[in-house]
Amino acid sequence: MPFIETAKPHVLALFRIVVGVVFASHGAASLFGVLGGAAGTHGGTVATGVWPYWYAAVIQLVGGALVALGLGTRVAALISSGSMAYAYFTVHAKVALWPLQNGGEAAALYAWVFLLIVFTGPGAWALESLFTARRTRTAEVAAA
Repeated sequence: MPFIETAKPHVLALFRIVVGVVFASHGAASLFGVLGGAAGTHGGTVATGVWPYWYAAVIQLVGGALVALGLGTRVAALISSGSMAYAYFTVHAKVALWPLQNGGEAAALYAWVFLLIVFTGPGAWALESLFTARRTRTAEVAAA
């Protein structure tokens, strides 16, 4: 189906942007108390440097923003995926293995969603494509 193939990079880009913005929102909530604040802090923030919560929030904010913008997408998605897998197995799986039993649905889904982005790439509208296009043009001019 030609329409599906034509639409695929744009749908991937929309998916990447939505996932990145929502993930970054979790980090902003935890670090700055905005958008409802950190989970379990009733609108408060995570104290600076507290392992692993503060570091997870930084990964969420920075990783989510980079994924949303399409800058270093695959690396940011890989780190974000790993942080969510770590959260799932160190926090949620201690309660029970099944996500519905341990409240880890979001962590499990984010881990797999970011892993998917690692393999599919950023799709269309990624800022990193501007740098790739510039490098390609520079190489073509140098070769000519």
